[in-house]
Amino acid sequence: MMRIFLFLATNVAILVVISIIFNVLGLSGALDAHGVNLNLNALLVMSAVIGMTGSFISLMMSKWSAKNAMGVYVIEQPQNQTERWLVDTVARLARQANIGMPEVGMFQQPEANAFATGWNKNSALVAVSTGLLESMSADEVEAVLGHEISHVSNGDMVTMALMQGVVNTFVYFFATLIGYVVDRAVFKTERGYGPAYYIVQMVAQIALGILASMLVMWFSRYREFRADAGGAHLAGRQKMIGALRALQRTQETATLPGQLAAFGINGDGRLMRLFMSHPPLEERIAALQNNR
Repeated sequence: MMRIFLFLATNVAILVVISIIFNVLGLSGALDAHGVNLNLNALLVMSAVIGMTGSFISLMMSKWSAKNAMGVYVIEQPQNQTERWLVDTVARLARQANIGMPEVGMFQQPEANAFATGWNKNSALVAVSTGLLESMSADEVEAVLGHEISHVSNGDMVTMALMQGVVNTFVYFFATLIGYVVDRAVFKTERGYGPAYYIVQMVAQIALGILASMLVMWFSRYREFRADAGGAHLAGRQKMIGALRALQRTQETATLPGQLAAFGINGDGRLMRLFMSHPPLEERIAALQNNR
């Protein structure tokens, strides 16, 4: 909860600072002089509500969404030795990380992958693919579980949701501002909103959203290095390196929907670097080898 409070406080502080800057620079007056009668403070507040609400709803529904999207089978009562080992290993790693016991699940997917999700580090879900269990040794699977437990312990799900909410806030704010200015100052719309407002606002949201996603993906890559280090601490450095090398050998990209892709152990390395949620595997291995 403290993490949520701090991020909300930061978001409010940013809104206040921007409002003060607008007033000091006289931006509202300049807009009025050009026929753009727009309440910037009200727009800031509305943008924050729109930007943060979606992220919080997504965060609160994350476990339910993940279970349904991936067809996760939650292990409530282990039915075989593999399920018992998974539950016991996650329980041990969770104790080491000082977090509550996550739900443990499995999902059908031939590629090696795993993810963690949940709105609270003491109420999370850690799930692994059948392909991961089939293609990795017990030590390598343990390291992957350590990596995912580290995501939970670090509060990465909350941090990513809040960061996305802040980014959404300012994308909506500046896209709306641009659309309104163009509609009033360029196309001379005097009352209501003209077609230019909706077209320009939509295009601006797409363009600014692409730029903002670079920032979110940068943070995602940074967070992966931290989770690798956490997995190395919990399970052992050589086990973590071995797990990443096992992924490197397959060089297959497993598909996870939406937000879950950012928390999969196996990231998509086919996109341009700026839009990758995971660093290249060779860089992750090198970081572990150099961090002695």
